Amino acid sequence: MAGAVAGAVFVVAAAPQSASHSGDGRPPGGERTGSVDLLVGRVLDDGGVQCAMEAFRAGLCGGLEQQLVRATASGAGSVVRDPASRGAARAAAHTVVLPTDAASPLEITLAGPGLLTYVTVHDGHGRYVGGALGARGHHWGNTEPLRAGETYTVRVGAQDAAGTPVGVTMAFRTAEAARDDRLTAEFGPRPGTYGAGQIVTASLSRPVPGADPAARARVERALQVTSEPAVEGAWHWVDDSTLHYRPRTYWPAHAVVRVVSGLDGVEVGEGEYGGPSESLRFTVGDRIEAVTDAAAHEMTVRRNGRILRTIPVTTGKAGFLTRTGIKVVLGKERKVRMRGDTVGIKRGTSEFYDLPVFYATRVTWSGEYVHAAPWSVDAQGEENVSHGCTGMSTADAAWFFDTVRVGDVVSVVNSGGEPMAPFANGFGDWNLDWDAWLAGSAVGAGAHAPLASTDAPLAAASAVAAPASAHAPSRLLPLT
Repeated sequence: MAGAVAGAVFVVAAAPQSASHSGDGRPPGGERTGSVDLLVGRVLDDGGVQCAMEAFRAGLCGGLEQQLVRATASGAGSVVRDPASRGAARAAAHTVVLPTDAASPLEITLAGPGLLTYVTVHDGHGRYVGGALGARGHHWGNTEPLRAGETYTVRVGAQDAAGTPVGVTMAFRTAEAARDDRLTAEFGPRPGTYGAGQIVTASLSRPVPGADPAARARVERALQVTSEPAVEGAWHWVDDSTLHYRPRTYWPAHAVVRVVSGLDGVEVGEGEYGGPSESLRFTVGDRIEAVTDAAAHEMTVRRNGRILRTIPVTTGKAGFLTRTGIKVVLGKERKVRMRGDTVGIKRGTSEFYDLPVFYATRVTWSGEYVHAAPWSVDAQGEENVSHGCTGMSTADAAWFFDTVRVGDVVSVVNSGGEPMAPFANGFGDWNLDWDAWLAGSAVGAGAHAPLASTDAPLAAASAVAAPASAHAPSRLLPLT
């Protein structure tokens, strides 16, 4: 079948224990006895019908490859029967190759009387695979997909019909993904220290269309963002190949944020797998927030909630009203050239300009800045005369330039201008309320509990990534 890969299963020792038995697994005053037979296999697609373990045992389905593995009180497991051996007993160290499909579940089912007490599965990087025991304790299945090209250890604890604890440990390896063009993610921003409004970006190496919500959910679950301290946050699909991540509120001051891809080996779509991606770590500085009240003609700058400075400003005049809403600092340029015709103002008209501008802090890709405007000092604090930017004195602009960093929050209220777009013109992500943000997630509103950052490996790659943004600031900019 399409998408099938091969895996090998090995049976090794385990040491189950029970509170009703001595520490070495013996019943009081006796030798260790008892065993349970387990059906272990991968479910394959048989003519469009998913073949379950019980169906195979009843002879109703021929598409399931499985092994019968015996778990014992001593932990000395053995392969009792497999399709290739036609019932012959196999030694514990014998390798049995099973066809597997990365999209189908791993299942462990009792082949006789008894009770499953636990099943744990983890890969060679220490990542545990989620799973669930059936209500009767006779069946276990994984709830998270396995990965191609990965080695897994499976530990099973059970009780036989007499209540004797038994167990076995198995290991298997799934084959490498067949395709070379595996899906990867490139994370942004670059490593460094950023403001509390910084957005995490993920650029995928190929599109995952919205028409395939299951594939999007697999991708989203594999892209893990953790922080210390922990915060509630979520991914939002901006388009078919771009995701943004933000907390519910701004990042806490001095947080440490880690972004790791678990896509490697995961089947994203039919026969399509994820590949390795470089991880990212960045820190958050002091929480700087600048709020410009265009009606009052002043900007208030706070650090960690405390007012640092109130600055007289001028913002956009009629016809050039400054965008309202929350923006994020995208970059800083000590000197730029701004020219009116880059935003459609014709040469020779009264609104045309061509000037060098100093201490320019960019907040949109289209050319909105906070910058020095010595030509409008008389208007600053009194009226709005700019072409959309926030202008202030050279001294105040230099102070602002030196105080803020990329990722800091710059908001505008009471300007009458159009709302800041969430994604098309910088990082306007914060203008979506939390419900609207979660509506762009493929995994649902209930899957975004706070995650504390740890150093436990989630993916094989551990280097840091370049930024995912395709936007580069122009050197010829509008004076706004």
